[in-house]
Amino acid sequence: MRTLPAWTTSLKGQLSLARDFAALVSGSAGRLVISLGYFVCVANALSVAEFGLFATASAVGVVLSRVAGLGFTSPLYRASTVKPRLIGVATGNLLAATLLSLPLVLLGALAFHAAFFAGHLGLAAFAAILAAEIACWRTLEIVVIVNNGLNRFGRAAALVIGGSAVRAAAALLFYLAGPGTIESWALFYLGANALAALLAVSTSYPRQRLRVSRRMMLGRARDSLSVAGAEIVFYLQSELDKLLVLSFGGAGIAGVYAILMRLVDLTALPVRSFNTMLVQKLMREPELLSSWRRRWLVEGGIAGVSILGLAGLGGFLAVFPNALGGNVAGVAPLVLVAILVPAFRNLVEYEGELLYARGRTTLRMLILAFVGLMKAGLLMLLLRAGVAGPDPQAGTGTGWIVGLNGLFLVLWLVSAASTYTALDWGARRPFRRRGGAGSALPDPDAAGATDGLAPLSRAPQPGE
Repeated sequence: MRTLPAWTTSLKGQLSLARDFAALVSGSAGRLVISLGYFVCVANALSVAEFGLFATASAVGVVLSRVAGLGFTSPLYRASTVKPRLIGVATGNLLAATLLSLPLVLLGALAFHAAFFAGHLGLAAFAAILAAEIACWRTLEIVVIVNNGLNRFGRAAALVIGGSAVRAAAALLFYLAGPGTIESWALFYLGANALAALLAVSTSYPRQRLRVSRRMMLGRARDSLSVAGAEIVFYLQSELDKLLVLSFGGAGIAGVYAILMRLVDLTALPVRSFNTMLVQKLMREPELLSSWRRRWLVEGGIAGVSILGLAGLGGFLAVFPNALGGNVAGVAPLVLVAILVPAFRNLVEYEGELLYARGRTTLRMLILAFVGLMKAGLLMLLLRAGVAGPDPQAGTGTGWIVGLNGLFLVLWLVSAASTYTALDWGARRPFRRRGGAGSALPDPDAAGATDGLAPLSRAPQPGE
């Protein structure tokens, strides 16, 4: 029988957990409100087709921003965490790596434009959107990552909210200026992101002399490239669907899909906050999810919250279809058709975080790559089947959205089977918190860390 002190300690732990979760959700909620305002302004200032082109081009920019720098954000974060005096060297190395990666970024941009955007979006507007993501917003993210490494979490959160607010203000100005084109919005977007990056660097980046260390770059090259590879795979499998919808469905259906997926993303707010806490807890207690009963309870809870979230949003839009603007109102009837998508989508993301928490980053990358390829193949079949119809907004082409429920169900089944097999297989070996690729908690004194910076399996992102 548990004693009173034991019950008191347990209660304090539960209250602390609830307080931390509430803080995470409230911080994310602030960013969500700003992002929602930004989304509503852009989605209604552009046509549905142009919004689809913008969302897809932005997704390409996110992927290519992980090519830029060749993963040298990882040692920069490690420097800010372990040896802040090396931030100047790590920053210099990142800038040098960024210059070296520019030809790859340029070739990738041209290839993406030729394959997916030729005839839909001019090269100048495409380049402006990519520059906003690769050169500007990624710079703000790096400032946030460094501040997180320095334990300046409040400032890091303020930077993300501030940057989002700058973009939302630009979107509001663009919306109030009257109907615009994607070309004019691309310039607004580039200017807003450049201003956000400039403010972040000028107010919050540590002031140190920049220099390049060839020895450190060579020593960190293998780990950095592995980080870049993992992030490229992760974002490719996340964003590839937008490219495929544009390629096989056209700009109009790409716009419908982009709006729908943005609304689905709203359901991920509590799930991502939960993931953040669970990852930290799993690093300390590797056997936390060894029980299948607990695994299914957690997965059922995530699925339930996701479905209820989209059902609530869909019900609200059914009663007030114009609440988020005219363009979103055209997609509102389709929200409840995709009722199961957020559940399976959030579960796949959750299972990827489980592998990261247990240090199985190589397996995580392989599973994500396989899931991404499956998603691409199934989505192509779905769109090629001709179920989209000529006018999805008129309600004549909802078959492809119904099919999305089955598509994400298959992806979840593959992800769940692969993830839990990997976790159970890995449990046969002792879980060691060590440095090197695939470790969840790098050790600053790991072998080979001659510069005092241990390898990092994945560069943390803002908000993590």
